[in-house]
Amino acid sequence: MSKHTLAGKVVVIGGGAKNLGGLISRTLAAEGASIVVHYNSDSTAAAAAETVAAIEAMGGKAFAIQGDLSKAANCVALFDAAVKRFGGVDIAINTVGKVLKKAIVDVSEEEFDEMSSINSKAAFFFIREAGKHLNDNGKICTIVTSLLAAYTGYYSTYAGTKAAVEHFTRAAAKEFGTRGISVTAVGPGPMDTPFFYAQETPEAAAYLKASADLSAFNQSGLTEIEDIVPLIKFLVTEGWWVNGQTIFANGGFTTR
Repeated sequence: MSKHTLAGKVVVIGGGAKNLGGLISRTLAAEGASIVVHYNSDSTAAAAAETVAAIEAMGGKAFAIQGDLSKAANCVALFDAAVKRFGGVDIAINTVGKVLKKAIVDVSEEEFDEMSSINSKAAFFFIREAGKHLNDNGKICTIVTSLLAAYTGYYSTYAGTKAAVEHFTRAAAKEFGTRGISVTAVGPGPMDTPFFYAQETPEAAAYLKASADLSAFNQSGLTEIEDIVPLIKFLVTEGWWVNGQTIFANGGFTTR
């Protein structure tokens, strides 16, 4: 038996070039998986190439593909490319998302539409295409947010548009379960990435860094991407029996 738990598996990772997605790409590749590294913008092309190079340097297989996943046709093209290159898909992980911290009364229609497209529409069509393309006994996992369990203002469009993914997850778990496909969502707490700091004032950042019960045990006080990757790896391997659920991984930041 191979020492690699994912040997021979093909993984499509939405937003797989950098930050959390990049670490997922590298980690699963180290376990023997072939990786499809999706990225959205031209500014992320270099990071995507770097991630592919790192995987190939460890003896793995990977390629990068660009596309705005809020366009359903790009979700189709992503999975079609994976099947064409690797012959099939076993695991689909979507880390794509956008944060907006703004009072409801200040949110424009354009901002709402953008948040809905990135956080809800892209997630739906990613799951749809995964359902069409995954081999039997596959796994689907989407990154949402622990704010789904928070009672707070200013994140209405972020948490609100991510909330839809919880039901997409439950519905897909029911619909795809007859093929042995499990579907989950993971809600990290505020993560120590550039996306967090771009939205928060120093005062708000300091508050959030002290909000989780385990904050003192992480250098940043925030959820680290290294805290999330082992959970995702578990859910798409031995943890397949966890199905149709949203798992909060936040050190005690929020709970239900």
